[in-house]
Amino acid sequence: MVSTTLLNSDLSKQSWSDLKPEGFLKALENAGDKLVVVDFTATWCGPCKNIAPFFKELSEKPENQNVVFLKVDVDDAADVAQHCEIKCMPTFHFYKQGKKVHDFSGANQDTLAEKIKQLRC
Repeated sequence: MVSTTLLNSDLSKQSWSDLKPEGFLKALENAGDKLVVVDFTATWCGPCKNIAPFFKELSEKPENQNVVFLKVDVDDAADVAQHCEIKCMPTFHFYKQGKKVHDFSGANQDTLAEKIKQLRC
């Protein structure tokens, strides 16, 4: 039912169902100058389950208050996953001003934390 969840504190835990690429692009636009970190995940994916608590923890850190954390379930939001050319999970995309500035695949906590630190400025 729920395909996408915003995890950062100022947006609370807003969720959408049936997210389409247009809605995804609108969410990126609404973030303005903030870094947007998107976790493309699946409920059946072991590595996705392993990194999910760490992703949530990052979203709650004070130094990331100006970062938007977005989770997209690739099964529930297949159109968005296809639009973003997701081939494996977890895959993380990083956007600034609506444009993708970096991506990587895999459940590497160090890479995720370092990339957020590097790009959030």
